[in-house]
Amino acid sequence: MQNIFKNKTKHLLALGITASLSFSTAFAQKAKLNWFNADPKQDNLRGVSAEKAYQELVKDKKSTTIIVAVIDSGIEIDHPSLKNKIWKNEKEVNGKDGVDDDGNGYIDDKYGWDFIGGKDGKDINQDTYELTREYVRLLPTYKDADEKTAKNKKEFQYFKLVKEQFEKKRKELEEGKVNVLPVYTIVTEGLNKVKKATKKDEVTLADVKEWTPSSEEDKETKNLLIRVLSQYDLEQITGYYEYVEKGLNYGLNPEFNPRPVVGDNYADGKEKFYGNNEVEGPDAEHGTHVAGIIAGQRNAGLSMEGVADNVRIMTLRTVPNGDERDKDIANSIRYAVDNGARVINMSFGKEFSPQKQLVDDAVKYAEKKGVLLVHAAGNDSKNIDTARNFPTKKFLNGKLAKNWIEVGALDWGSNGRFLADFTNYGKKSIDIFAPGVDIYSAVPDYKYKDNSGTSMAAPVVAGVAAMILSYYPNLKVTELRDIIIKSSRKFPKEKVNKPGSETEKVELGELSIDAGLINVYDALLLAEKMTKK
Repeated sequence: MQNIFKNKTKHLLALGITASLSFSTAFAQKAKLNWFNADPKQDNLRGVSAEKAYQELVKDKKSTTIIVAVIDSGIEIDHPSLKNKIWKNEKEVNGKDGVDDDGNGYIDDKYGWDFIGGKDGKDINQDTYELTREYVRLLPTYKDADEKTAKNKKEFQYFKLVKEQFEKKRKELEEGKVNVLPVYTIVTEGLNKVKKATKKDEVTLADVKEWTPSSEEDKETKNLLIRVLSQYDLEQITGYYEYVEKGLNYGLNPEFNPRPVVGDNYADGKEKFYGNNEVEGPDAEHGTHVAGIIAGQRNAGLSMEGVADNVRIMTLRTVPNGDERDKDIANSIRYAVDNGARVINMSFGKEFSPQKQLVDDAVKYAEKKGVLLVHAAGNDSKNIDTARNFPTKKFLNGKLAKNWIEVGALDWGSNGRFLADFTNYGKKSIDIFAPGVDIYSAVPDYKYKDNSGTSMAAPVVAGVAAMILSYYPNLKVTELRDIIIKSSRKFPKEKVNKPGSETEKVELGELSIDAGLINVYDALLLAEKMTKK
């Protein structure tokens, strides 16, 4: 799963304590709620003009229900913003009788499928990174080899790359833990003191300032809390600490292997029928947030509204806290296609793809069946024209998928940014940019929150695609893709912040193929024009 903390390497100084963090200190700035649906001219925000399109273009038009598959961490299907938007497999009688009513090989798949669960109902939550799995796979063969003794020279060179990156990333996380642990410990212990003194379950910076310490030690604690929390959000500190801990304990831990939970023959790439029907799973925040952006209930007085109205979300739980596996991704794509999805959202990514051919074949299958794939470009501030980033629209044979849109992330303007500072980019790789910073959407336990990432930008595009299809359902997948990209607002010469840099400015045309910002209003106008022709 793409993690917004992956490339966080700047430094926070608080009372002489150095922490390996790189969060924006502008968290006090707030984006306008639902800004991703706003109109650039009317609202002066880089939204997709969804509200304007509903009011002016499709108000009196009939629409067709479109199924969008969300391949992700799981979805809270009874969330108030989603409960009326969840796809149901009507061929399954009740989803609880243990009978494969539709004979598709997936028993009781009423709302989708969980490819990282076992038949006993258990689910994978944490998993390793693909880098770690490749390191573990190759180490026994090449640990004592050299340039002369290695039988497979090409694979040995690949192992050297894997080993170097594994050791480098493991070291980075170990150093990160040393740096962030003191800050995390002091802040959390200090806040616990404030909670105890104020008898509150949750405390804010204002509560800390009003707290009257009873000792010199507590006075020092108060001063530190004020200095740190005046600059950094507690959620940011906690998030980075948890990222480091999980990376060391699970992601980059060669001894950790949760796959036996699934019970499949992992070496068999053609195996399809494994997993269970528990589509929410143990950690559904990411998937629920993504689903809300696409399809959050509109005109219901809820906290947020998704892009697409007449849409149903098919849940495919495939992405753990760690890296997704190629076999599961390929099977998820095929399941989505076979069960009627017209759009598939893929907000995940990784650096290695040992079974890429499986994924390529599934992408080609989706292309043949006319299904659009929308993929988040990643959050490493990297040029993915050259950096390893999977899955990708480029097949092993060098050809490109014609049903694929690669999405980078736009900022709403925090700190004067045009692009998200974390977004990946690429003059040959990024098809379009979409809102991806401070996106307010649904999360589990019937709640809502802001999240940022290309993981949020991709579902904006998926929602736009679904909205277009709902009013123009006969469009071919290549026509749909062309409409979205050709109708985008072009800024090829616009000087924008280069992701990952504090000061460097570059032309947007150097960071993507068409320097385009997605806009559903203009896309619907183009769709109308094309269908009339």
